[in-house]
Amino acid sequence: MPELPEVETTRRGIAPHLIGHRVSSVTLRRADLRWPIPREISELLPGQRIDDVERRAKYLLLHTQAGSALLHLGMTGVLRVLPPDIAPGAHDHVDIALEPLRGERSRILRFTDPRRFGCLLWQPAGATHDLLDGLGPEPLTDAFDGDLLFRRSRGRKAAVKLFLMDNAIVVGVGNIYASEALFAAGIDPRREAGSVSRARYQRLAGEVKRILAWAIERGGTTLRDFLNPDGAPGYFFRELFVYGREGEPCRVCGTAIRQTVLGQRSTFWCPKCQK
Repeated sequence: MPELPEVETTRRGIAPHLIGHRVSSVTLRRADLRWPIPREISELLPGQRIDDVERRAKYLLLHTQAGSALLHLGMTGVLRVLPPDIAPGAHDHVDIALEPLRGERSRILRFTDPRRFGCLLWQPAGATHDLLDGLGPEPLTDAFDGDLLFRRSRGRKAAVKLFLMDNAIVVGVGNIYASEALFAAGIDPRREAGSVSRARYQRLAGEVKRILAWAIERGGTTLRDFLNPDGAPGYFFRELFVYGREGEPCRVCGTAIRQTVLGQRSTFWCPKCQK
């Protein structure tokens, strides 16, 4: 599943082609993805100007005065800006046609999702969609720091990796980047969240910020089907220290990387570097 850096990479890729453009039409080739596509998408979105493209956690919002189209890429979803004459394929479920600005050519925003685990929903103007309600702070903002992690972790017996991946604590720190940040901070992912000190949480928050920012600049981590909006894969996967490296030597100390399962997700760590 695309994680925060992949979604942010997508946002940065499509935003310049969408902001300021008016939606001329919406083509829905099916009535649902993960959930039914609400009628507002076809009834209210056409005619609206896209004022901004925002990422909240792993969701993308196309903001207009009438409301916002809310998208999630699911496991295999891809958004691309294309000329309107490119014929859709079997898994191209949604086209949002854009009126060209002066001197530009017409374009469409095409949502492709082979497994249909993504979604296209509607958020009314001035409201917050239920999927976004109760989310924690964005990890790359000042609202997220080690003090927040320390306060929220007191009394928590859950593994620190599961705590870090809780969207009510901080959004968008998925499996890959949680594993990498915990390695960089020297924290065993299996430790109880409530047993980690304030100083170690301060280091962990800093590593989360550093790794996510670096992954965004590197184009995210390509796993399975995800591609950037231009069709090019991300490259951060070449720089992973522990994720997906079970049995391979640690890049720091040479000890074999171990794997276990926490919260039904594969977890990787170095038994020497992480305590």
